[in-house]
Amino acid sequence: MEILNYLGLIDKSILLFINQTLSFSFLDFIMPFITDEHNWSIPILSLILFLLLFNKKKGKIVLIIIIITLGINDYLCASILKPYFARLRPSHEFLEYINLLVPKGGKWSLPSNHASNMFALATTVGYFYPKSKISLYFLAIIVCFSRVYVGVHYPFDVLIGGVIGYSISWLIINTWVELKLKMFERNQLWVWHELGDQDH
Repeated sequence: MEILNYLGLIDKSILLFINQTLSFSFLDFIMPFITDEHNWSIPILSLILFLLLFNKKKGKIVLIIIIITLGINDYLCASILKPYFARLRPSHEFLEYINLLVPKGGKWSLPSNHASNMFALATTVGYFYPKSKISLYFLAIIVCFSRVYVGVHYPFDVLIGGVIGYSISWLIINTWVELKLKMFERNQLWVWHELGDQDH
């Protein structure tokens, strides 16, 4: 219990450092924009159109895997883990000590769905399109940072969320690889895509 209390104090100290010490006008403007999921509608739609219209069979397979991965990941974090851990968001726990730049959000904080979903997406897309991996992980880290900066998550929330998203993604990818191998053995070639469009 003492270790948990100590980790909690570290978590709050890092939050206050990011939320207050690092605070300045440009970040106060850009971080709420980055952290607002509604602002991701166009990039997400663009990704869907790319996978459906411009990347042939592989794109459709990847899109299905993304939907399955994010569906499982989001449900696990939001409906199971958050109520189980029941950790209050900093915006609910000690609002008077932080610089809250967005609405308070839901009651529970651990794990961060934003962080988990972004790392799940980055891991899945990065596996099938390796050239995009660095950019996607950088973007995921920025989103994680924004959640702490605007005052709605503790650092450990986004760290644990990222690990969960990464792990769920690899679980689904490994399941897909096993399925693909079994389909090859049965000569079910629907899992195969064009030679110039392979995973790696």
